Amino acid sequence: MKPLRLLLFLSACVLLLGPSFAKADDPAPPAPPPPPTQVVEVQHRVEKGLLKPLADQDKNYSMFSRMRPPPRERRVRVTQSTPTVDQAGRAFMTFAVDARWGTEAWHENDITGCAYVSSGDLYVKIGDEFRGAAYLVGKKADPVAGVCVKAS
Repeated sequence: MKPLRLLLFLSACVLLLGPSFAKADDPAPPAPPPPPTQVVEVQHRVEKGLLKPLADQDKNYSMFSRMRPPPRERRVRVTQSTPTVDQAGRAFMTFAVDARWGTEAWHENDITGCAYVSSGDLYVKIGDEFRGAAYLVGKKADPVAGVCVKAS
């Protein structure tokens, strides 16, 4: 029995002292390039101007309400890397808000809209029209013509 143990011990030592197949010289995969500053600014603007008011409104949700329950999580995606110019010559960038209820998968494009780069105005798409983002938190906002439409 002892020769078998000695053989197992020696083979384990040989394996441990043998060369490793992992190389320290392998370069790490390149990091993705940072998003442009305008994308980050628009993302922060949407989080502050739309998602925070929606989260504050969701705190008042009653489980006895007939309204759709608020999502457990929301995230913002800026869907453009560079601004687009509308018919009035103002630059805007489009965004989408994804939502997740419970542990389900993300529901993409739960809210879509655009943010104007210079003024910071936020508009959301309701049907075929764009309204001010305050509309989603219950404030009156009439449809605005000509916003978030690319100039031809």
